[in-house]
Amino acid sequence: MARPDAVLVLEDGRVFRGGFFGCATETIGEVVFNTSMVGYPEILTDPSYAGQIIVMTYPMIGNYGIAEEDFEARKVFAAGLVVREPSAISSNWRSRHTLHEYLQKQRLAGFCGIDTRALARHLRQAGTMRGIIAPAPGALLGFGASGLRRGAHAQIDELPGNLVESLRPLQERAGAHPAMAGTDLAATVTAGHVYHWNEATVGPGASPAPGQGLPDEAPLYHVVVYDFGVKRSILRQLVAEGCRVTVVPAATDAAAVMALHPDGVLLSNGPGDPEPVGYAVDNVRELIGKVPLFGICLGHQILALALGARSYKLGFGHRGGNHPVLDKQTGKVEITSHNHGFSVDAESLPERVEITHVNLNDGTLEGLRVVDAPAFSVQYHPEAAPGPHDANHLFDRFIGMIAEHGRG
Repeated sequence: MARPDAVLVLEDGRVFRGGFFGCATETIGEVVFNTSMVGYPEILTDPSYAGQIIVMTYPMIGNYGIAEEDFEARKVFAAGLVVREPSAISSNWRSRHTLHEYLQKQRLAGFCGIDTRALARHLRQAGTMRGIIAPAPGALLGFGASGLRRGAHAQIDELPGNLVESLRPLQERAGAHPAMAGTDLAATVTAGHVYHWNEATVGPGASPAPGQGLPDEAPLYHVVVYDFGVKRSILRQLVAEGCRVTVVPAATDAAAVMALHPDGVLLSNGPGDPEPVGYAVDNVRELIGKVPLFGICLGHQILALALGARSYKLGFGHRGGNHPVLDKQTGKVEITSHNHGFSVDAESLPERVEITHVNLNDGTLEGLRVVDAPAFSVQYHPEAAPGPHDANHLFDRFIGMIAEHGRG
């Protein structure tokens, strides 16, 4: 199919020329890459990607289409999607849309026809940065090898003068876009109201529908989930463990949570920088020692900050389904699913905190537990959607901790 000419311009002046798919519209965001080979529906609908342009490094994306049962949230919060080649077909009986059709439905920009691995290498070397996807300026059209042919990339300063003049404003707009650091994105993705979740499986047979009441069987424990951008797969895991699940907004007061009489509290994943989410840090600090806590990704960072630790922004983040993590408690290495751009400074942890997991790629902190209170957390995603299920046992650990410390 014919694809309108488009460009991706990074704030450091690197420009990629390709084409639109999905919705041919301009978008700006932090450009990040994910190395997963599958799972693009879950990745695309993960609220943790709020405000980001997702680059998939696997060369063809979309060949099994879009099935709504796989969605991780009520809508897409990402700013855009970049792939080398979007599949024109969807070879899957569950599929309801092609990837192109779904992006059109969501009014989300797709950008394709470039060397996505070259883009990923550039981000690894220069660090994650802001970028803009936009229609190719008129001055760019018609240029061949002497300018910037379709599928190629270059620094703006290396191009002919008239191309520099047409592309420089896009670079400046990308650089002026609000940075991820210092921005509270959890407030933009949280559902904003209390609701119950009772779906335990994915697929056409999953029933009853989310939010339609609780199952007839009496759940063993009541878990309250802080929604900082929670993925549905986390909620499904809790229901599969036999829990009654109540989801509360990100800014819910600690006293209001305790008034729900939870047996345990899960601190969910979410987008961006944990430091601006100070209200959540304050609430979690009040909950430590009062009820068993389990933090995942942003929830892990919030728990760490509530304990007195510090966080920092990673150079290019961890996003993919094959990150090796050492569980120091068992000595086992688990292959895990990651999606985060910030990390907890291990040197800033207080004495009451034990490091339980370490990333074997770069040595960053991947898990902790509080020695004198029932609380632990991991930086990665044990719900593994997408990804391997090596860390799925952490939900069992959470339930065991609840059982050990009695009902709330």
